[in-house]
Amino acid sequence: MNTSIILKENVDGLGIIGDVVSVKAGYARNYLIPKQLASAANERNVKELDHQKRQLARKLEKVTKDAEGVKARVEKVICTFTQRASEEGKLFGSVTSMDLEAKLQAAGVDIDRKKIQLGEPIKSLGEHIVPVKLDAGVVAELKVTVKAEEEA
Repeated sequence: MNTSIILKENVDGLGIIGDVVSVKAGYARNYLIPKQLASAANERNVKELDHQKRQLARKLEKVTKDAEGVKARVEKVICTFTQRASEEGKLFGSVTSMDLEAKLQAAGVDIDRKKIQLGEPIKSLGEHIVPVKLDAGVVAELKVTVKAEEEA
């Protein structure tokens, strides 16, 4: 005889959190429910699960909307740096995520430098595109221009 349960944790071979699955009554009663891996799929628990899913969807929608707004502000900013460079276009210094964070803050966009996905510091002249990971999987593209310093 099978019984329906709601998974509270991911269970290999059975499903992921929130799935309503049918398992043998003994498996549910003796293993899944006592270990807090699942709860009985009665009417009250199913309604509660639906309510939680709706709340999470609303929260995700709000976070995504906020992240899209930040993305638009980040993509309007063009970070321009003037650095000493060799004739081949190699910088004597480098442009780091800390420098990018400072430029963004000066432009009124507050981004944590850990979200700036700069693999290694920029060490060459020219234009560079640096991805900035925001909340809810939104990725903004920051335009960085590095120019040579004019020698007097």
